[in-house]
Amino acid sequence: HFNMPSPRLIVGLGNPGAGYADHRHNLGFWFVDRLADELKITLAPQGKFHGSIGRYRELWLLEPSTYMNSSGRAVLALANFYKILPDEILIVHDDLDLQPGDIRLKHGGGHGGHNGLKDIQACLSTPDFWRLRLGIGHPGERSEVINYVLKAPRKEEQALIDRALDRCLLAWPQIAAGDYAAAQRVLHVRETEK
Repeated sequence: HFNMPSPRLIVGLGNPGAGYADHRHNLGFWFVDRLADELKITLAPQGKFHGSIGRYRELWLLEPSTYMNSSGRAVLALANFYKILPDEILIVHDDLDLQPGDIRLKHGGGHGGHNGLKDIQACLSTPDFWRLRLGIGHPGERSEVINYVLKAPRKEEQALIDRALDRCLLAWPQIAAGDYAAAQRVLHVRETEK
């Protein structure tokens, strides 16, 4: 199985500001913060890219500061400037369709009603980028979704999410190499199988 191109841009989705920092909707930021720590780089605000960015060799990390529903503006600005293709972009986001602790790494597909993904697809004019989907579970009622994503996970959910983030860092060497199939083998295990 041939490797895909290595990612050149990792984007964590979330809302900027301390008031949102611990919300479920900010899981993408949590992952990018951990990855930046691991790579020993610091993210700094960059106006022209509408977000905080950091660089590690040929890799860029981005946390848009546009608020979730306009995430695409930041992704497009940085991708255009550095000539990064959709195949070389990995978007990390919270996912209502997966249970807390579950992770899916996939290429392309729909946006599942996620406003950040929806905006990125519109701005890039393609769904063909990579996604690292981090489960947060679903409140059960559609009308409760906004209220749910804009709150902190419950304690037991937080423990599962923290373990999932640890697993993402374990799979990072495979992701960084563009060996997504190997990364999926590390990531796509249910908590109960461990």
